[in-house]
Amino acid sequence: MRFLTALALIWTTAAAGALAATGQPIDGALGFQPAVTPIMERVNDFHNILLWIIIPITLFVMGLLLWVMIRYNRKANPNPSKNSHNTLLEVVWTAVPVLILVVISVFSFPLLYFQDEIPEADFTIKATGYQWYWGYEYPDHEVDEYVSNMIADEDLEEGQLRNLSVDLPVVVPVGATVRLQVTAADVIHNWAMPAFGTKMDAIPGRINEAWFRVDEAGTYYGQCSELCGIRHAFMPIEVHAVPRDVFDAWIAAKAEDPYSDAANAIIAEYSAARDTRLAQLD
Repeated sequence: MRFLTALALIWTTAAAGALAATGQPIDGALGFQPAVTPIMERVNDFHNILLWIIIPITLFVMGLLLWVMIRYNRKANPNPSKNSHNTLLEVVWTAVPVLILVVISVFSFPLLYFQDEIPEADFTIKATGYQWYWGYEYPDHEVDEYVSNMIADEDLEEGQLRNLSVDLPVVVPVGATVRLQVTAADVIHNWAMPAFGTKMDAIPGRINEAWFRVDEAGTYYGQCSELCGIRHAFMPIEVHAVPRDVFDAWIAAKAEDPYSDAANAIIAEYSAARDTRLAQLD
């Protein structure tokens, strides 16, 4: 009973922690990060459906193994059967897994199509993977490529996350459909954002596409998810979802100078004001 109580407490604490810090990993948290895009919401739904399928299968197999070990061990069954085939059993254990896969496909194929079919986008962001940092362009807004590097431990400021915060983040407006073009300049990288349900390989000489629409303002973190060299673990992604007016001001500053301090100041000012509002609500 104490074990179950402790387990329930851990689950409740982890869930509360995850909800309190959307878009970033939480120590001891269980499950996915809270979804902030339509894609990730569907991924969560598909995950929950699979659990209802996997749990009964796991319990059935475990029960079957226990029954076989108890009923057919040497002591309980000193004279083992000589049968080598059972046609009905072989048909069942072939047909049932196929039927289970067919049921899963009914839910998985629409999700794959939803992820792959890019809707009409408001604008495009091009992400290029380098060893070991990301470069971003906003071609529809005439923003030239700027380089986004991880902030070193010794340079971290209050509120920034170790191995996740960057000097020049990606900024998108809340509710905008973004076409993401992903490529690489040297080796294969991967642009992965857990809260978005986005995970796309960046391959030299090729452009892969994905999309997302962030429905909740906030700061979201991801990382390169393809082994790409000795500093693979230090290639984070930081995305700020902001109101349209803040994005317009930021993009105007970026169009003048991709490394503009004014653009950084706009996001810093908005983030500070947002943090203050959230603290007051708490």
